[in-house]
Amino acid sequence: MNIFVLKLILAPIIIGSASLAGRRWGPAVSGWLVGLPLTSGPVVFFLALSHDMAFAANTALGVISGGISLVAYTLTYVWLGARVRWQWTIIGSLLVFMACTAILQNFNFPLIPIFLAVCTAILLALWLVPNEVVEEVDAQPGLWDIPARILIGTSFILLLTWIAPFIGPRLTGLLTTIPLYVSILTVFAHRHQGSAAATHVLRGLLYGLFAFAAFFLTLNLLLERAGIAVAFISAIAVALTIQGTTLWLLRQTHK
Repeated sequence: MNIFVLKLILAPIIIGSASLAGRRWGPAVSGWLVGLPLTSGPVVFFLALSHDMAFAANTALGVISGGISLVAYTLTYVWLGARVRWQWTIIGSLLVFMACTAILQNFNFPLIPIFLAVCTAILLALWLVPNEVVEEVDAQPGLWDIPARILIGTSFILLLTWIAPFIGPRLTGLLTTIPLYVSILTVFAHRHQGSAAATHVLRGLLYGLFAFAAFFLTLNLLLERAGIAVAFISAIAVALTIQGTTLWLLRQTHK
């Protein structure tokens, strides 16, 4: 099958299924769900199909490094969200994310140290982010919410896999962590339920980032040694195991 056609089939299925599942739970679990590598995973998969394994493995390393930018984005949103309107909050958070990405692009980190640094940053952020009571509001996303996510996500995957040979694996990996879905969920929660609900989305994201980092750690370790199938099956198994554990922890902290 043509790789382009495969992208058009797989990407909407992955993104749409995750979005539908996320509607069944509250803001924290929705944030946890989008912590999964919904766009970055397919990007690395398609790069592994169309490039050599070393390119895909280095992209996975770049994705792990991007976890630092996501943590910075989260802390910025939480801090600004309690002080200014959501429009300024999201702008400021994305600017911090882009600044961190620009800085990280200039460094080539070893795998294990950057993985440990990301996990440490996540733990620190979880300690800093408050766990406030969320105002109960019956607010539902619009009819075009999920189709818009599918369109945005699929377009993003197609764009990144197309420009990857020109920008290199490190920057490609860093850019895959752009917080597309979490920004949509966070702004929606902020507008309808206040900054506490937005914070819950971001706390959920932080819990989900442990599986995110472990997924790409596994890919980096196995892609060149074991091939695409073994690497991705192993990475998915590791991520789901960790994701199940963090979901239990998340529910304990939000009872």
